[in-house]
Amino acid sequence: MKSITALSIASEIFPLIKTGGLADVAGALPAALQANDVAVTTLIPGYPAVLGGIEAPQPVYGFDDLFGGTARVLSARCDDLDLLVLDAPHLYARPGNPYVGVDGKDWPDNAMRFAALAKVGAAIGQGLLPTYAPDVLHAHDWQAGLVPAYLKYSGRPVPKTIFTIHNLAYQGQFPADLLGKLGLPQRAFAMDGVEYYGTIGYLKAGLQLSDRITTVSPSYAMEIQGPEAGMGLDGLLRLRGTKLSGILNGIDTDVWNPANDALIAATYDIESIGARARNKQAVQARFGLSHDTGGVLYGVISRLSWQKGLDLLLEALPALVGSGDQLALLGAGDAPLEAAFSDAARKYPGQVGVVIGYDEALAHQVQAGADALLVPSRFEPCGLTQLCALRYGAVPVVARVGGLADTVVDANEMATATGVATGVQFTPVTAQALIKALAKTHALFADHAAWRNLQINGMTTDVSWKNPAQHYAKLYRDLVAER
Repeated sequence: MKSITALSIASEIFPLIKTGGLADVAGALPAALQANDVAVTTLIPGYPAVLGGIEAPQPVYGFDDLFGGTARVLSARCDDLDLLVLDAPHLYARPGNPYVGVDGKDWPDNAMRFAALAKVGAAIGQGLLPTYAPDVLHAHDWQAGLVPAYLKYSGRPVPKTIFTIHNLAYQGQFPADLLGKLGLPQRAFAMDGVEYYGTIGYLKAGLQLSDRITTVSPSYAMEIQGPEAGMGLDGLLRLRGTKLSGILNGIDTDVWNPANDALIAATYDIESIGARARNKQAVQARFGLSHDTGGVLYGVISRLSWQKGLDLLLEALPALVGSGDQLALLGAGDAPLEAAFSDAARKYPGQVGVVIGYDEALAHQVQAGADALLVPSRFEPCGLTQLCALRYGAVPVVARVGGLADTVVDANEMATATGVATGVQFTPVTAQALIKALAKTHALFADHAAWRNLQINGMTTDVSWKNPAQHYAKLYRDLVAER
């Protein structure tokens, strides 16, 4: 079988820089693809955290002027990742979040920052580096959405392209008068190009101009072709439906492994699952919760936003605490939700604990110590926290949407009777339905044998990248065969 080379273009990658699931995917998929004879190199921006974390960077190309400043492409490694880093200090040498400034607002030059990433990715695909010629370019989310646009309007032969949607809600729309500054011709500003409701649509460009489109679960691939989840792009997605597929995400099962996780209070596996009790006590202590209540300890690890349905959880809190259960929430996001959950922790001392922010180590501890993990999202392209929960024996309680519907088997009567259930689903995505799901979860928890079956089923579910990587590898090969 012929080896394939792929250039992945992403705005973040674990373990160097992470704000969400995109980083986890970009960081874990290359190793899984290697087992399928696909060699992946990832192009990422040279944020301070990236430049500080790479090994042995070597300059391989220089730009005298890349959107207003000098820049270099560095070849480097981080752990097992092969990287190309776009070192452009005028665009990326900024502290903190890669997209948002300290004032909480988007960087005003994000259009140019991520156009630069796409422009360089496209140029590498067309032979910018004499010793590297990728067979396929794989662009991720709106930040890399202009990759196929730069290829199309270059007037030169182009490699095959895949564009992956991690979340359709983030689209990257910028003023039309930037077209010339971006180095795109006027003819690109058309319905079959980058134009989107009078703006330049970065995500729209990726959807319109790539050879194949993927998203991160089969259910989400179907949902986004309808008006409710299509975010204004459902018509285009239906038009390109034969080029669109949903491939479930996986997780890095070496990083997420309760049997040898150095970040948790007590390691365990299926044979020693009773050791989770020590992790539960550790989480209760860390979040200021009462010990030995006998109730369900629910964990939440999430961005605090409307999408994630956490306003519904606030409505359901009286029912949760009224049943004698507890909540440990780790997350950050919308200020009103942060304030509301902090208020709830004060209102329900010992039963609701909140840590505002994100802490990777604490996320591991919550997965290992929570009895159940709540994911009440209104829409969810795939979701990774429920996959980690399955791996760690924290029973996922999820809305029946997107990848949550694809990855959690509801403990309905038939699934319970046949022994295949792994969690609890609810629909519609309302506070009332969530309250019913909490009551169902509480009853299951009281049945020790039923609960243990849910945990064991979850822990034996294959949530790795093995199967998804095979799907991606086939997609790459099919594209190369079309050339």
